[in-house]
Amino acid sequence: MNNPTFKSSGGLRRIVRAAGYSLAGLRAALIHEAAFRQELALGLPLIVLAPFIAPGKWAALAMIGTILLVLIIELLNSGIESVADAVSTEHHPLLGRAKDLGSAAVMLSLALAGATWIVALWP
Repeated sequence: MNNPTFKSSGGLRRIVRAAGYSLAGLRAALIHEAAFRQELALGLPLIVLAPFIAPGKWAALAMIGTILLVLIIELLNSGIESVADAVSTEHHPLLGRAKDLGSAAVMLSLALAGATWIVALWP
């Protein structure tokens, strides 16, 4: 049986609510997450600069895309950390592993972004 209380509404109402939740998430990241603020402070100028310094439109897309990927992965990592902290602030090996895995994902995305920018701009 389908329980309507667990189903999202459809149509425009769902889109508006989803947009509101997304904006609330971005606002929370800006307020509570120093790493997100730092990556955004570095990433936004690079996103603006990319179309002017990239050797072509596909290179610009790759350069901008990797910056956005870093921000996306940082948001997911922050979500994992928030859930882990809500479960327990005590040291627990599985919660620690979850946080470490999220951190590793951010590190790999930063490495990919750096490599993409180097390759795109290499003469």
